Amino acid sequence: MRYYRLPGGEPRSSADTLVVIDDDGTAYDLTSVSADLSSFRALARAANANDTSIDTVARNRLDDADRIEFDDADRNIRQPIVADEVWAAGVTYRISEEARKAESGKPEVYIDVYDSGRPELFMKATPSRTVGPWENIGVRGDSEWDVPEPELGIVLHRGEVVGYTVGNDVSSRDIEGENPLFLPQAKVYDRCCAIGPCIASSETVGDPHDLSMSLSIRRDGETVYEGSTTTREMVTTCEELVSYLRRHNSLPETLVLLTGTALVPPESFTLTEGDEVIIDIDRIGRLVNGTVTV
Repeated sequence: MRYYRLPGGEPRSSADTLVVIDDDGTAYDLTSVSADLSSFRALARAANANDTSIDTVARNRLDDADRIEFDDADRNIRQPIVADEVWAAGVTYRISEEARKAESGKPEVYIDVYDSGRPELFMKATPSRTVGPWENIGVRGDSEWDVPEPELGIVLHRGEVVGYTVGNDVSSRDIEGENPLFLPQAKVYDRCCAIGPCIASSETVGDPHDLSMSLSIRRDGETVYEGSTTTREMVTTCEELVSYLRRHNSLPETLVLLTGTALVPPESFTLTEGDEVIIDIDRIGRLVNGTVTV
């Protein structure tokens, strides 16, 4: 199942309506059954309390839930979850390692990470710095080389994997390339991260290391970059990334971990205000964002 968040009001039943898309494409408003199911966080809590899966909780309520008209291209779709923290992993694909070497005056740093058993993990965003579908991502006003980074996002509740989403780890390549210690400034700023359009359950995704992924960037109505890859190219597994994230680290109730990018636009490309970034991941969905200078 895939879980979306929409604004409430008529004909919906609460301020935030949780929508479940089942296997045959029928949409249900779970909030019509219970106001206690008005967020993905609440659904995860219910599953945890009953020692079962999120999909099982949802299926048990579908017969009583209202069916609604729904289009996954609806521009009213919000972030599927406002996670307490967003973390990210780096250099998990060969192309990412090559791109980091190309941008940096200290390429050995990234070679060491790629060959290491310990992954690169860093805090990416707080809730106030994260946007949802159809909202604008940001590029820094003091940067001259900025790129989107399409990534598979792992959704955790109380430290356990409960689903997957699409993420955009927007980055300033020139700031990071100047010195690796500038990484926080290259990665963490207003509108630096996008999450959405939904959370696909672990059951729906199946093997997270066998998903196709694509990136398209449009400017003034024309496509200026497009590329595709697969999560099979990851050199570090989702399980390993989550394992290292948990080590000696108390996690908040909800967290999204972005797993690294395998799609890097050429060195001649930089995001500009007005660009539209489109990321598709198989069995999850499409995340679309505009771009603004912050």
